[in-house]
Amino acid sequence: MPPQVTLRPYRPDDAPAMAQLYFDSARTLGPRRYTPEQVAAWAPAPADPASFRVRAEDGRTTLVAVDAQGAVAAYGDLEPDGHVDHLYCRPDMAGAGVAEQVLDALISHAQATGVRSLYVEASELARSLFERKGFEVVERRDFVLRGVPIHNYAMRRAPT
Repeated sequence: MPPQVTLRPYRPDDAPAMAQLYFDSARTLGPRRYTPEQVAAWAPAPADPASFRVRAEDGRTTLVAVDAQGAVAAYGDLEPDGHVDHLYCRPDMAGAGVAEQVLDALISHAQATGVRSLYVEASELARSLFERKGFEVVERRDFVLRGVPIHNYAMRRAPT
């Protein structure tokens, strides 16, 4: 059974926790599927909370999962065109179904607001979750990030 969390819309005071969660998740979970050089390119330093505030307030839907103590356990966002841009969870919640709950809520929101199809660039870490939720790999994307070759997967979820 997944840990008990509450899903809610983003609030401006979530930005610092989201920025730290992003960095911690990439640095702690990234080495499961990526080299140390790739992880360092992905998250070279703690993220700036202001950039997370700007992202979350640019018209996208950003949801957070908070634990029983009110701490951000996971978050995800959905752009108006159906792009799932971020889906991250705290390392201590990895594999516990918390990110899945956020993704389910984003999918439901998309359906409720008439977004017909969804797409994402999923990491090796997130690919299987997206596949379980009906996303299919369109292509593997190999690219260079901060001078380091890395990859992810362009995935799409057909209209339902």
